[in-house]
Amino acid sequence: MAKFRVRVSTGEAFGAGTWDKISVSIVGTRGETPPLPLDRLGKEFNAGAEEDFEVTPPEDVGRVLLVRVHKAPPARSRPLAPSAGDAWFCRWLQLTPHGAAPLCFPCYQWLEGERSLVLREGTAKISWEDHHPTLQQQRREELQARRETYRWKTYIPGWPQCLDEETVKNLNLNIKYSVAKNTTFYLRGGSALAELKLKGLLDRKGLWKSLKEMRRVFNFRKTPAVEYVCEHWQEDAFFAYQFLNGLNPVLIRRCHHLPKNFPVTDAMVAPVLGPGTSLQAELEKGSLFLVDYNLLAGVRTNVINGRPQFSTAPMTLLYQRPGRGPLLPLAIQLSQTPGPNSPIFLPSDDKWDWLLAKTWVRNAEFSIHEALTHLLQAHLVPEVFALATLRQLPHCHPLFKLLIPHTRYTLHINTLARERLIAPGQVVDRSTGLGIGGFSELIQKNMKQLNYSALCLPDDIRARGVEDIPDYYYRDDGMQIWGAVERFVSEMIGIYYPSDESVRDDSELQAWVREIFSEGFLGRESSGLPSTLGTREALIQYVTMVIFNCSAKHSAVSAGQRPLGTYPDEYFTEEAPRRSIAAFQSRLAEISRDIQERNHSLALPYPYLDPPLIENSVSI
Repeated sequence: MAKFRVRVSTGEAFGAGTWDKISVSIVGTRGETPPLPLDRLGKEFNAGAEEDFEVTPPEDVGRVLLVRVHKAPPARSRPLAPSAGDAWFCRWLQLTPHGAAPLCFPCYQWLEGERSLVLREGTAKISWEDHHPTLQQQRREELQARRETYRWKTYIPGWPQCLDEETVKNLNLNIKYSVAKNTTFYLRGGSALAELKLKGLLDRKGLWKSLKEMRRVFNFRKTPAVEYVCEHWQEDAFFAYQFLNGLNPVLIRRCHHLPKNFPVTDAMVAPVLGPGTSLQAELEKGSLFLVDYNLLAGVRTNVINGRPQFSTAPMTLLYQRPGRGPLLPLAIQLSQTPGPNSPIFLPSDDKWDWLLAKTWVRNAEFSIHEALTHLLQAHLVPEVFALATLRQLPHCHPLFKLLIPHTRYTLHINTLARERLIAPGQVVDRSTGLGIGGFSELIQKNMKQLNYSALCLPDDIRARGVEDIPDYYYRDDGMQIWGAVERFVSEMIGIYYPSDESVRDDSELQAWVREIFSEGFLGRESSGLPSTLGTREALIQYVTMVIFNCSAKHSAVSAGQRPLGTYPDEYFTEEAPRRSIAAFQSRLAEISRDIQERNHSLALPYPYLDPPLIENSVSI
């Protein structure tokens, strides 16, 4: 019988190699071979190795459809072999029939214990392209197995559904941190704890005694940005700047009509507006902006070390001076109910009264950022995308190949967060003014309002009316990144979906979209999130939204880990998608050069959406 050459690539990570025995079964149009051992003298399947084997099927199986990879413990006679729990990371397998072109079978998965794994040739296929019953059955069986492995659960009612696991120890190896990632994570965490301990902050229970004492927080990490903040934090222009380019640059919106519960008058704002204008004139002109923290009204607060904590639900009115003058605060009200007990604070007030009002706004900003912008929108929502992708899109689906780099480690970091950060009595309860009770109420409130347009940057910018406010680098850089991702996604969709009908006929795609709608957005029609997709245009926007929120959006409100556009696992084997990936990477490099050139001229650079600093997925 004709021989096959089998080339196997083992991952380079620590622990990727195995002592276990590996064999393959070749499945073709005429049948399936028994397991064919991949064996030779010496140790096989070391980390980083690419090895060649020859196998001879006992009979002709016809055109190759699938390869089954089997992993089993070695014979007991081998004295140095460890236990059968040995895991192996297979990058890919290449099968070359005699006299024919090689067939590449991407894997990029861990195999634990004694088990088998089915691999398909690397060409991406939508379900309606699979005509052979064996391939159709393989898709169904793969998804059924994944749905049994990765299940939904309700963590807190009113929150998006999440992965049904209690601890990271129980996670499947394929969604866990790598050894290197895990080591780095805990080393950084340990370093941060040691720093807090040395500063006397880790076990601190008393009040701050002075501003000088608070500056000690920054003693170990003096960067140009930290030094700039320490020098300018009390200034009105910097206070306003943070609404555009700070840690939560997604709340500011143009104000054409003052809320009835924010009774600002002409006399109050005249010192900042100057002569020859009025409040109404500036509202009509579109030069006033509002940041409203109304979601904080009535939210429960925390008790820490026996001391009750406090929160406000402020409103801040800001003014954009003509030309390119700085954005400035006009007025602050610290509650949603005006009156004698809730005065409107002004820049003309006593210096310390005004500074304290701005500080309470920053406190509210922290709560909204951590609970909503960061936890909900940059962690829990991407987890929905990641989990639905694993449950509804098979390994061979082009959207799985496209999206899987943007979901890497998300399930691990979120499970760890539920275990160590947001569980009762953990970090959020011990260190924040709202605690997990207040966070939960905020998320439940926001889930009733969160809509599709807020997740799509161009729509969000238009809805907030901030298309032309100057020096809004989050918008400027974000729109460039969105455009690059959208162009890339458009090319990829064009390769695999020839028409709108092909989108509608993709049952796996529709199940993926439907599950995100039902499990992530709890089936709420008012969210505007699609439950089905009917056109290529709608699919392009949807996939762009997923990638942007799993990468750039998280980076802008968190911290970078892994560069956007990096695809170290070669899931795509065809030339067309590879060319699109290369073009995407080239465009990101251009954007990076533009951002770095602009930042050279800024007193406080905005690097958070520089592509090399944007992580590919939510992984920390």
